[in-house]
Amino acid sequence: MTTTRLWTVHRFVTRCVNPVTMRFAGRAPGFGIITHIGRKTGRRYRSPVNVFRRDDSYLFVLTYGSSAQWIRNVLTTGECQLEARGVEHRLVGPELTIDPKLGPVPIFVRGIGRLFRVTEYVTMHDA
Repeated sequence: MTTTRLWTVHRFVTRCVNPVTMRFAGRAPGFGIITHIGRKTGRRYRSPVNVFRRDDSYLFVLTYGSSAQWIRNVLTTGECQLEARGVEHRLVGPELTIDPKLGPVPIFVRGIGRLFRVTEYVTMHDA
């Protein structure tokens, strides 16, 4: 599990930015809301994420790295729910990829990713 330069602000973002983002993330392009089950608590959590459609899969850039709780939960359970552009999807088969060049990521996100040393993304598919 790794972290990025953004890890230092993740608590602030979780408490202050995410509640605002949750209001539009399920409908806005490039955003979604992941519903995942806590690996220790069994509790249901909802997290806003950046998501990009690639052919028959969904790509999630791990801006905080693979140490973020939501991705650890998804990797453990092997599935999650995604609300994107107003549509619900059940996603399975998370595949963690380490790629410093962020090859399949949109070019504008790649530049930001390099700035903050983001090197990981996850792909998942509809169930």
